[in-house]
Amino acid sequence: MTPGINVAKAAHVVYTVHEYVHDPAHPAYGEEAAEKLGVPMARVFKTLVASLDGKSLAVGIVPVSAKLDLKRLAKAAGAKRAEMAAPADVERATGYVLGGVSPLGQKKRLRTWIDATAAHYPTIFVSAGRRGLEIELAPEDLRQLTGGAFSDIALPA
Repeated sequence: MTPGINVAKAAHVVYTVHEYVHDPAHPAYGEEAAEKLGVPMARVFKTLVASLDGKSLAVGIVPVSAKLDLKRLAKAAGAKRAEMAAPADVERATGYVLGGVSPLGQKKRLRTWIDATAAHYPTIFVSAGRRGLEIELAPEDLRQLTGGAFSDIALPA
């Protein structure tokens, strides 16, 4: 169990945990998850942390087949600019290691935006809190559990 799985369990939402053997040599964690689970990359979402105006951190959840549009995230958050957060800041704020950052069960609850394409699917996959572990749940359940909002924050890769 991870803090992310514990959050879903405590909320009594419907979820499924998927585990696979993580290959440390694989260049992209999310793409690896999609490949090993046999799921389209558009249904596997990565959890990215950005710094807003250099003052606060926010989470953008986008398909692994896309890139986080930092300008759109900044606009959604009411900030002037956003940039990817430093890895040490991400790990300190979330309690997770890079490649295993879950949007659920973070040490510090960060404001969260989920790309609107998530709503196209009955369920999506996000990290459950460690490399090689994904949690599948309904996009609306993810939104409610994170206190997040849906927004167009992704660009094609």
